[in-house]
Amino acid sequence: MRCPIAALAVVAAMACPSAQSPPVVPAGGGPSPTSEIEATSLSGKPLVRPPLPPDVLKQREEALAVARRDFEANPNSADAIIWLGRRLAYLGRYREAIDVFTDGIRKFPDDARMLRHRGHRYITVRRFKDAVTDLEKAALLVKGKPDEIEPDGLPNARNTPVGSLQSNIWYHLGLAYYLQGDFDRALRAYQRCVQLAKNPDRLVSTSHWLYMTLRRLGRPMEAEKVLEPISTSMDVIENVAYHKLLLMYAGDIAPEELAQQDPTTTDGATILYGIGNWYFYNGQPERASPIWQRIVDGNQWSAFGEIAAEAELARK
Repeated sequence: MRCPIAALAVVAAMACPSAQSPPVVPAGGGPSPTSEIEATSLSGKPLVRPPLPPDVLKQREEALAVARRDFEANPNSADAIIWLGRRLAYLGRYREAIDVFTDGIRKFPDDARMLRHRGHRYITVRRFKDAVTDLEKAALLVKGKPDEIEPDGLPNARNTPVGSLQSNIWYHLGLAYYLQGDFDRALRAYQRCVQLAKNPDRLVSTSHWLYMTLRRLGRPMEAEKVLEPISTSMDVIENVAYHKLLLMYAGDIAPEELAQQDPTTTDGATILYGIGNWYFYNGQPERASPIWQRIVDGNQWSAFGEIAAEAELARK
């Protein structure tokens, strides 16, 4: 049984700043006030590299230094290129990461990993069509091949990778379609991704987007079937926010239990987007927009929940 829709108090947020394109920073130039602008939001707002806590910053910069030394020692190593790009991205240096993966694609045009990672970061910087191009090609390159575990760059509490190359390709491809409102293609991508889900974390993350896609397509009965394998006893390591949302969709958690989220955190943006979307396709769109605006004002701009909230507001 689904819970009755509960009242959710949300605070209308301030409007976004005026549009502005990110400037190009000259190679080799010194620091400048605009040097940390990584992208532009869908409303035209400059997106500045997010600050990290000092201990996290130190750890990630040290990991980047190791990756850079490995790359400099062997610039034609596919693994060295991938890790250099990933370590840059973990520091919020998305433009540099994209440049590294672009160089990797030139050197290794048939390595799906390069396209998978560049496609992911194209999503981060709001280049959805470019992401689709990369991820569709990556999907073709891995077709008919065995899947492989993708090593974690930021290990979880159990140091257990939960993603694979092919599931990550299809997951991000589905997201790139979804963010453009192409729900039919998103559905096919997520259906393929569910087939590749080999652990509870991948199952809940994919099922969340698959459920929302089916609801946006007006197919609630199929969406309910997505919830059948989901239970409170699932051993989820990383994707707890997605798990909670699925339990909310199933009626095990009421929306007001999840509503008091901090939109400046990744999990907060994720959960609030799901709640807003739930109101939207359950006939209360007037409750959805303020929640989505609250997420955007929280400025957790690399989180998929915020990117999705931006996309919703941009379509209005």
